[in-house]
Amino acid sequence: MSPAFAAFAGSEHQERLARARAALRDAGFDGCVSVAPETHFYLAGYDAWVAVNSPQALVFSTKDEFAPTLVLRDCDRPMADETSWLSDIRTYRLNVEDHCALIAEVAAEHGLASGRIAVETQSYAITYAYGRDLAEALAPAEIDDGTAVLGGLRLLKSPAEMAYIRDAARFAELGLGTARRTLLPGITEIALAGTVEGAMREAGCDYWAIPTELAGGPRGTAMHATPRDRAILPGELVHMEFAGVARRYHAVALHTVALGRPSSRAHDLYAVTRESLAAGIAAIRPGAPVCDVEEACLAPLRRDGIADGFKMRFGYGIGIAYPPIWLESLQISRDFDTRLEPGMVFVLHAGVDLMDEGLGVVQGGTYALTESGLEQLVGGGDVELEVIRA
Repeated sequence: MSPAFAAFAGSEHQERLARARAALRDAGFDGCVSVAPETHFYLAGYDAWVAVNSPQALVFSTKDEFAPTLVLRDCDRPMADETSWLSDIRTYRLNVEDHCALIAEVAAEHGLASGRIAVETQSYAITYAYGRDLAEALAPAEIDDGTAVLGGLRLLKSPAEMAYIRDAARFAELGLGTARRTLLPGITEIALAGTVEGAMREAGCDYWAIPTELAGGPRGTAMHATPRDRAILPGELVHMEFAGVARRYHAVALHTVALGRPSSRAHDLYAVTRESLAAGIAAIRPGAPVCDVEEACLAPLRRDGIADGFKMRFGYGIGIAYPPIWLESLQISRDFDTRLEPGMVFVLHAGVDLMDEGLGVVQGGTYALTESGLEQLVGGGDVELEVIRA
């Protein structure tokens, strides 16, 4: 019988697990002790945010002998029962039982008393203390970083995953529409964000992994600024970034608008930021190295002498996410050489902040690379500056 809130058929999880085992074998691993909730959801269907305060692990060998074992806190067992296809679930009592000892015991049952074990050592879900204690408990087996191998499994989306991402994009588009209707002179950033979030949640949106980022006027130079109790004034640019979420799949809306007529300088800064976005988008195609994409986006900014105002990567992968981040392992940046493939979904954004002038713009959205080309799913994208209540 399928769990009451399973997001996928068991057969999809089994196929993913087979790919995970093959990829880990190819990378020289004997097994895996996964700590990241994104991996737990992807492979086991287990949907819970609690990794940030309750250590948990998904344990399996690269051999096909046994199904994985899920180790988690006893009070979280009901969430596993309602979402995961796994039958072998072990629990511990927090601050009473040694969870690392239990994980090591389970690992030994899977033939991992020695050898090389993959752990997502770059995950926020593993603190220094947890990692140290886990390494001691698993010894003489050796822990090595499996973040890239396990994260890479999620880069190409299945049709079922794309359906959730499109649902998430619809929630985000609803949020943008609500912002357009609600943005009035004098409304505070917090109030505007509240109406956006409320509309999406009322429509059925799941919770998002990063707080809504929204800032107006001089606060727009802080690209990751969350809303403050500050009134938005006529003529100001307003930057919004938030996600729609469906069954943990995210689609991010990015958009900068003007509340009434902006200054000529703000208008010009938006225009060159838009040109940067368009140049990066034009460089995207199957097989393109991600470094070439970002280099293309930088060309208009270098021409105008403001490339130093670009303080971000041009894009990153998006999909399954839990707090505190929604970025996947794909990085669209000059420092990487990954090649783009059909089936990838990513956020693209061009942004320039001129702190000495109190001006900032970020524009973009969520895109899917398909066999037919690049498809914008949600976000402001490559459009002229939208002036609301001119």
